[in-house]
Amino acid sequence: MRILVLSDLHANATALTAVLDAARDRWENVVCLGDVVGYGPDPNEVTTTIRRLGARTIRGNHDKAATDLMETNDFNPVAKVAVDWTRSHLSADNLKWLAELPQGPVETDGIVLVHGAFQDEDEYVFTPGQALEGLLDSTAAVTFFGHTHHQGGFSYENVNSSLEVLNIHPRPSESFAPLRIEPQRRYLLNPGSIGQPRDSDPRAAFAIADLEHHLVEFWRVPYDIAEVQARMRSARLPEALVQRLVMGR
Repeated sequence: MRILVLSDLHANATALTAVLDAARDRWENVVCLGDVVGYGPDPNEVTTTIRRLGARTIRGNHDKAATDLMETNDFNPVAKVAVDWTRSHLSADNLKWLAELPQGPVETDGIVLVHGAFQDEDEYVFTPGQALEGLLDSTAAVTFFGHTHHQGGFSYENVNSSLEVLNIHPRPSESFAPLRIEPQRRYLLNPGSIGQPRDSDPRAAFAIADLEHHLVEFWRVPYDIAEVQARMRSARLPEALVQRLVMGR
């Protein structure tokens, strides 16, 4: 079974459309690691699309903030403005759906879904030390996480206690980079962000997992960033959020 893995969509409908076009006919099931909304100008459009896809979705911190399930005291001022704008523009039906999203970890189709760390959905995982506990505790050999907006991940082999950082990233001329899944290793993998990449590549990021054939593809696709920026400016979202799309960081 081929699984389309989406994460950190952040209300960017143009990027999501580009991703779904690139992934057409390449997947049977779809999952989403959270942060459906936040930052971007299209919260209803993106939420409705994910619902129509029937994606197995867990909540992210921006989904919680937009539905008043968490306080925004720890959000920076720019992010808080975007949360408040998102909350005021979401339909009642989409607000209800987002509020009812389950917390990770969630196991489905032989993989585990988390938003941040395995033990704490709001914790960022950037380093091997932060990744190790999740690699050891997860109930599946392959776990997908989001939150950092950085494509790549970590793997661990128990016999030799070998912990590896996976810097997997398609070149500018490539659409995807493959990762061969080895049976003796465990994996904590980040598909990257669709709506607001932060790993210096502004292309929308996602992954396709085919565990039957021991393969995960890490994808990047270009989209019309200027079009999204125009909608953000029209909505009077913070300029810092507008600019970071083109920088990819």
